[in-house]
Amino acid sequence: MRVPRSLLFVPGSRPDMVAKVPRWSPDAVAVDLEDAVAPADKETARAAAVRAVADLPRDTGTLVLIRVNAPASPWYADDVAAVAGSAADGVVLPKLETVDQLVDLRARVGLPVVGGLETARGVARCRELLAGGVLAAYFGAEDYIASVGGRRTAEGREVLYARSEVVLAGAIAGVGVLDQVVVDVRDAEAFRADAAAGRDLGYDGKCCIHPSQVALAHEAFTPTDGEVGHARRVIEAGRSGVGVVDGEMVDDVHLRMARAVLARAGVPE
Repeated sequence: MRVPRSLLFVPGSRPDMVAKVPRWSPDAVAVDLEDAVAPADKETARAAAVRAVADLPRDTGTLVLIRVNAPASPWYADDVAAVAGSAADGVVLPKLETVDQLVDLRARVGLPVVGGLETARGVARCRELLAGGVLAAYFGAEDYIASVGGRRTAEGREVLYARSEVVLAGAIAGVGVLDQVVVDVRDAEAFRADAAAGRDLGYDGKCCIHPSQVALAHEAFTPTDGEVGHARRVIEAGRSGVGVVDGEMVDDVHLRMARAVLARAGVPE
């Protein structure tokens, strides 16, 4: 499966919004029972989410997931039971902290799991957790910084270590990783800048909390025509034995990077 460039979170309590997902064309959608739903609405949202997921068309290419509440919450067991009987393609487990949580959830639902690395314990154990067999993972900066008692800033220096650790764990395990949300849904330029920084770090896609962010995520995590052209020239240089492309030396690492660009773009060598 291609790693999603976008993971759009939609409130499970808003079946009207879930029904609109096909028009926004995210690579993946998480119908959310956790952060997007108030405690008083958890029970009704759970039933509404299962119905809404069943009604979504399956010919759009969007991976349909349901995000349950965290394992320590009072709603977790009922959420998991509901997901197990749903039409979802997979389940999102927030605040993943132990391999046992992952193994238990997979056994209960029989579906692929996307893990949320968004606590101090989760990030500290991220290499072990991503080696445990997740479909993909995401870094949740807001919950992470709250768990360590830090303060969120526009520059993001306070989460750079954790953000980088998640990428490294994903690379070691061969698991795709999705970058943190941008909470100001009105600021497209801030989203573009944050997505570009995430891509530079090695992320494969971006978590989105508003439909307007989906196209921006796809733009950020899809190679440009110029990048594809450069990658092809590098690969051709490797085949022909030419050592320089666009004034830069070409060696094995550049060939690997070029092939990764073409794979991300979904085009042949």
